[in-house]
Amino acid sequence: MGVPMPFDDLRDFIRALDKQGELKRISLAVDPHLEITEFADRAVKQAGPALLFEKPKGSTVPLAINLFASMRRMEIALGVNHVDQVAERISGFLEMQKPEGLVEKLKLLPKLGELNAAFPKTVSSAVCKEVIRRTDFALDYFPILHCWPGDAGRFITLPMVFSHDPKTGKRNCGMYRMQVFDGQTTGMHWQKHKQGADHYRRLAAEGKETRMAVAVSIGADPITMFSAVLPLPPNIDEMLFAGFLRGKPVEMVKCETSDILVPANSEIVLEGYLNLGELRREGPFGDHTGFYSLDDDYPVFHVECITHRKNPVYATTIVGPPPMEDFYMGKAIERIFLPLMRMQLPEVRDICMPAEGIFHNLVLISIRKSYPGHARKVMHAIWGLGQAMFSKCIVVVDEDVDVQNVAEVTWKALNNIDPQRDVEFSLGPIDSLDHSSRLPNFGSKMGVDATTKWPSEGFQRRWPNVIQMSSEVVQRVDELWKRAGLSRK
Repeated sequence: MGVPMPFDDLRDFIRALDKQGELKRISLAVDPHLEITEFADRAVKQAGPALLFEKPKGSTVPLAINLFASMRRMEIALGVNHVDQVAERISGFLEMQKPEGLVEKLKLLPKLGELNAAFPKTVSSAVCKEVIRRTDFALDYFPILHCWPGDAGRFITLPMVFSHDPKTGKRNCGMYRMQVFDGQTTGMHWQKHKQGADHYRRLAAEGKETRMAVAVSIGADPITMFSAVLPLPPNIDEMLFAGFLRGKPVEMVKCETSDILVPANSEIVLEGYLNLGELRREGPFGDHTGFYSLDDDYPVFHVECITHRKNPVYATTIVGPPPMEDFYMGKAIERIFLPLMRMQLPEVRDICMPAEGIFHNLVLISIRKSYPGHARKVMHAIWGLGQAMFSKCIVVVDEDVDVQNVAEVTWKALNNIDPQRDVEFSLGPIDSLDHSSRLPNFGSKMGVDATTKWPSEGFQRRWPNVIQMSSEVVQRVDELWKRAGLSRK
């Protein structure tokens, strides 16, 4: 398949959603304090459209939410008819080998050209600098949400946070919530396993600097925004990967107060710094687990300059009891990164992270089983793959089980396991937001081998066959069924 035609910016994406009936414009003065959250929650639970609040109460800045809150909108954002098409493109690059002969080399040129076009491009001017505020600014200008009643305050929830590795200079773009403390300061909720937090620790360990420069972009083209949540390896630049997905480089522009580059098409850019060692209580916050994450100490982000487009649009999201917008983003990640997982684990046929599992709490995996204990090998391999280490419960089934059908997995798994024999536990890193673990960031994980057991795995009984009607009878009854005036779903 060819590469998508990328959206120029957030506004271009909003227009496309509007044209395709995936956007509702709301002219009422809805309050960013709780009311917009209730609107957005109802909309996503009812499979409703993205929402553009044109006049949010207390602000002149329009607010966009639920932009990614359906698989259809994820497909529009990525420029595909089905998210699996992105996985196919990735697979094509992963399967590239050194070409033999002139003809094969020529066949490879389009792919190499596509990859070369992905590298970010630095520009000298940008729309995100149409307005530059070095003094007399406040975050109150933007309709930042107070999402849930028990939240500690207002939170920026869809930021692209840019930082650099102090040793290598490599860029990282992550998405970390930011509690607004006042008009010029916020929290920086990067958990200890995240790259931004690692940059902070490394810079502090060097002892040469007292400040860490950080820049925050809010609102850009959808693929660039989506790239901030991708679980990429530390050595892969999110902006490079975004360029690959877009088929066009992400244009970057230098900040006013630091050398950090941010997307030139950003709606809003917050420039500032963190004082190394300065921490402040952050939270509670109504999180994607469906519970309030507990308050804790996190670095403080000091805003020293705000740039934005004329008449900017504030992009945001909410998290809470599933399914929410983040579920659809996570589902797209699941499909896109399956080829990368299969590079490491070719026996994996498919993977599913149900909405109720909150991404990492339940992972269903089907495998082509080849030897005794194969399912357990896969469990431990998953626990060793980047952010997949947070997978709390992994259920491994045979390749003929459709893991996208949770009812089928439940039926097959419960009929395949002897709990004492087939369940194992492991200790290791746990997501910081997991409130049930014995200690913060450390706890147990469970693996369930729900594959058909072999004699070589100690199973001494005869495994039964699944009940299934013969195909001949099914065909005969299909005709009789129609003649009887019955419909078949």
